[in-house]
Amino acid sequence: MEVQIFGWRNDANTRKALRFFSERRLKTHFVDLQERPASRGELVRFVQRFGADAVIDRGSKRLRALGLHTALYGPERWLDILAEEPRLLVTPLVRSGQRLSVGLDEDAWRAWLEAARP
Repeated sequence: MEVQIFGWRNDANTRKALRFFSERRLKTHFVDLQERPASRGELVRFVQRFGADAVIDRGSKRLRALGLHTALYGPERWLDILAEEPRLLVTPLVRSGQRLSVGLDEDAWRAWLEAARP
């Protein structure tokens, strides 16, 4: 089982996700959003599964600074904004095959591990 984690190096939840999978000796591919923002195609997966509101960090300072805290855009417009402004994302975004999670979700990750056991 391989896991891809999108997040920020200085984000506590992203570090917890990295630690969770490394403690279980699972191969992880970390994508630092500061160095390489997630592509629109990657973001589409998360938005389709969870909805735009679930992946937008409504408490972020960046959202307020951009004046988007009251915006009522549709999912397509939010995808464009999130691709340009990755600081607006709830992190970590975790993907393993077709399995996805948004934010710190250790219960979902444990369920993935249980499902992957032979």
